[in-house]
Amino acid sequence: MSLEIRDIDTSEGLRACFPLMRQLRPHLSGPDELVERWERQRREGYRLLGLYQDERLVALAGWRPTENLVHGRHMYVDDLVTDESCRGQKLGEALLNHLRRLAGRHDCAKLLLDTPMANTLGHRFYYRQGLVATALRFLQPLRDPSA
Repeated sequence: MSLEIRDIDTSEGLRACFPLMRQLRPHLSGPDELVERWERQRREGYRLLGLYQDERLVALAGWRPTENLVHGRHMYVDDLVTDESCRGQKLGEALLNHLRRLAGRHDCAKLLLDTPMANTLGHRFYYRQGLVATALRFLQPLRDPSA
């Protein structure tokens, strides 16, 4: 079994990863919306990694180096998903370890991510990986998301 982590940095590559990203982000309407959002986010430092097992895309990680007054310089992981058919094979762990190394190269002191309260399987994974829940996120929609 061969594993390789590669940057996904073209719209064609992004379109190919839509079925996997949709497992995490089912609200996305299609590959075009994914590409449009990626192009905007990329201008703010967002990057996307794909983990390939024998040339098959099996996991994705969207991340960005950023800084704020609360955490200082840190890596924010926007997206982290392993294909449902491949979970339990330590692929997410491999991708998270790669993200930790990238965080060090970008002089980030912390790695942060958000996960829904209902994502109990994800919570167990993050705890096993040494991540600690330190905050709650509060949200208030300010406009109709369908507008």
